[in-house]
Amino acid sequence: MANHCIELGADKSMPAYKQRLMQLTEGGFSLLEVLIAMTIGSVLLLSAARFLPALQAAMLHQTRQQALEETVWQHLFTLGKHLQRAGYCRGECSGEPLVMGRQGACVIVQWDANSNGRWEHSPLSEAEQTGFRLQNGVLETRQGAESCEEKGWDKITDPATVSVQRFTVIRQPQGVLAPVLMVTLAAAPLNHPEEAISATYSVAGYNL
Repeated sequence: MANHCIELGADKSMPAYKQRLMQLTEGGFSLLEVLIAMTIGSVLLLSAARFLPALQAAMLHQTRQQALEETVWQHLFTLGKHLQRAGYCRGECSGEPLVMGRQGACVIVQWDANSNGRWEHSPLSEAEQTGFRLQNGVLETRQGAESCEEKGWDKITDPATVSVQRFTVIRQPQGVLAPVLMVTLAAAPLNHPEEAISATYSVAGYNL
């Protein structure tokens, strides 16, 4: 009886380049290829580790700047509203509607909040005087303020995070028109004076 042997191996009819491709695919990566890939990966990781601290510092700086800018403009808008209301009276009010001291670093405004024709001084919770001043790097306010030097002022900026470098209010006469009140506020993150932000906001004092 004749023996029929079947030879196992590559298909003789398949082109040589396809056989080589199949061998490479089935064989996986060589040790040299793995080492090269690991070397490249290590270089990329080292590069990323080098630039990561700089990227984190840049992101932290941007976050501080954005928060500080929002704080500065929030206080400027608040100050502007009070200055615009200064002098309003639905009747005959006595006293100065706008008092500025400390070369513009303190301002006290009066306005008839309840429209009863006079500027109330008491009780303190209903007093219609509001003061703002710069004190030791902090912006402060006081309801019922009568003087820039009296006690009892409240902090409106956080001295643990922000240092206010400048606060000034300048009154600019406009002839027969309402005077312009320019408020400037400059502040910086605590321990980072080089990151200071300064902004100026102007309003018209229609009741002055």
